[in-house]
Amino acid sequence: MNPGAQPSIFEMLMPFVFIFAIFYFLILRPQSKRMKDQDTLLKGLKRGDAVVTQSGILGVIDGINEAVVTLEIGTNTKIKILKKQIAGLQSQILQTNTSETKS
Repeated sequence: MNPGAQPSIFEMLMPFVFIFAIFYFLILRPQSKRMKDQDTLLKGLKRGDAVVTQSGILGVIDGINEAVVTLEIGTNTKIKILKKQIAGLQSQILQTNTSETKS
């Protein structure tokens, strides 16, 4: 390349391509995988499953429909929450937390 010559369009765009590739593999792809796993979990919920909500409430599913879940959180204590607010099954969440504290 001559000292006074302009870089080619390929040379100018290459840094942006690398930045986009890094952004895709570090942010977009893992996020879409987490969303897919969450959707699979929500579709597989059934009555009697022990779950944890996003706010940390532990309960057992007493009733479920398209958008709302009724959780039994104590003896004769039931609450209704949005289905998408369920973070996961108690067994999975508690097992993950136990393994993290041992490390």
